[in-house]
Order: sequence, then structure tokens, then C-alpha cells
Amino acid sequence: MSASKMPAVETSMSLRTWAMLGVLSLMWGCSFPFVKVALGGVTPLTLVMLRVTIAVAALTPVLFFSPEGFPRGPKIWAAFLVIGALNNVIPWSLSVWAQQSMTSSLAAIINAATPLFSVLLAPFFLADERLRANRLAGVIVGFAGVAVLIGPGALGHGASGVLPELALLSATVAYAFGGIVGRSYARLGLTPLQAAHGQLAASAVMIVPLALVVERPWNLPVPSGVQIACVLALGVVSTAVAFILFFRILARAGATNALLVTLLVPVTAFIVGAIFLGEPLEPRNFAGLAFIAAGLGLIDGRPLRYVRNRLFG
Repeated sequence: MSASKMPAVETSMSLRTWAMLGVLSLMWGCSFPFVKVALGGVTPLTLVMLRVTIAVAALTPVLFFSPEGFPRGPKIWAAFLVIGALNNVIPWSLSVWAQQSMTSSLAAIINAATPLFSVLLAPFFLADERLRANRLAGVIVGFAGVAVLIGPGALGHGASGVLPELALLSATVAYAFGGIVGRSYARLGLTPLQAAHGQLAASAVMIVPLALVVERPWNLPVPSGVQIACVLALGVVSTAVAFILFFRILARAGATNALLVTLLVPVTAFIVGAIFLGEPLEPRNFAGLAFIAAGLGLIDGRPLRYVRNRLFG
């Protein structure tokens, strides 16, 4: 894939892109508490199926009445299947399964490893995603913050063992590849709405038969009203609307910058988890968030330039 076929991305994100990233972090940060509550009445694969199908149902009429229309062609839908598997089916199934035995905030924290893998992998596939020193240093500092947030005894703690944490780390690798492959949407000339709808529709094709065969959700008890509300919010807000915003950021700022949202998501997950789910906040949580903020600053580069200009004119 040559650089000439890809639109230029922001090396240093604009304030507007940072604002979009912040809104996206709120939407995806809330998804972890939504999942935690919904899992009280919905099984993992069924929850992923409902998340995807609700999002497709929400986006289909919007795309139908939009001027861009539905994308066509085997090449485009092959791309949708790949990105749907990497961005949705694989990581969501792993993440939801893991959240059965851990807090929503811890799941969001481990999810913040995504930019580290993106920084390491993107240069091998994307010509304009070079491994600059400030990006590598920033993600390392941010990942150190993730380690501080988790704490020395969190991973592998309790009867659940280490498998849920390994499942979540595997999900972050899938997300990183998903962000890289997602840049191909720009080359295919798709709008953010088309990209969001297409990859979710392709995900539905994969997850619906799997969930129906494995879990037979028609035999499950009816969830409570609160659990149903969380499933709906997960599908509409944290998926349909969030993915439109994500692909807009992806086109503007590139895979590595777009996946910085996973460093911001733990902030939302911690706040929502503490207020509504009673999940505890500890001093190391705030220390870890400080590291994450420093890592974001290093990756963006703007604070370093500001300091350099102030000191050396």
C-alpha cells in the first residue's frame, strides 16, 4: 500500500480531533459498565450479537436516506468481513467473556494496551505510520500508567486465574490490527457512516449464527429492565454512533492516533464504575492516569514543542 494512495493524516492532532477523541472515549468508556450490568442477564456471545444487530438496525435507515447509499462490490465487503472480525467479533467476544470475572474498570485498563501494539505493528503495514521516537516513548509511558493502575496483585487475582487477562490482551492485538486494516477504508473511498455500517453488518453475519448455535438465547430467562437498557445503550451509543466517530478520527489522524482513545477510556470506565457499580478507586488509579496523560502528551508532541519554544525561543 503506497503512501500516495492514502490521504494525509495529522502528525500532531488538531484540537478538534482531540475533542472528537474525548467524546469517543466517553462512549466506549461507558461500554464496559454497560457490559458488566448486561452480563447479569445475558450470556457473552448473545450480548455481542445483540450489540451488533442493534447497531446495524440503528444505522441502516440512516444510511438508506443518506446521499452516499450502501456500498457495493465484493472487494469492499471482503474488507468489511476482515475488519468486522478484527474490530468486533474477536475482541468483543474475548472481552465480554473476560468481564464475567473482573471489574469493568480493570477490563478497560487492560484494553488500554491497544496503542502499544498499534505503534509496534503499524509501521510494517502503513507507509505514513512511522515509528517516531516520541510515539514509542509516549505509548511506553502510557503503558506504564496502565501497569500502575492495575497494581501488583491485580492480574491473575482470584479464582478466575490469568486467562481473562490474557483474553483481554489478545483482544487488544486484534484491535490494533483492526485499526491498521481500517485505514483501507480511506483508499476505498467510503464515508465514516458507510464504514461503520458495513463492518457491523459483516460482523452480524459472523456472530449471529455462532451465538444462536452455541448459546441458544431463546432458552435464557428474560433480562431485567436495567439490563435491557444497558444492552440498548451499548448497541446504539457505544457502537453505532461511536463507530461513525471512530472512522472519522481514523481518516483524519491515522491508526495510532485513533487508538489513543483506549488510553482515555479507563478514565470514563473508572468514574462510571465507581459511581454506579461501586467499584473502588485507589491512589494508584490516579497515579496511573497521570502517566497516561503524560504518554498522550508525548505521542501528540504538542506539549514538548511548547516547552521547547518557551525555553529556547
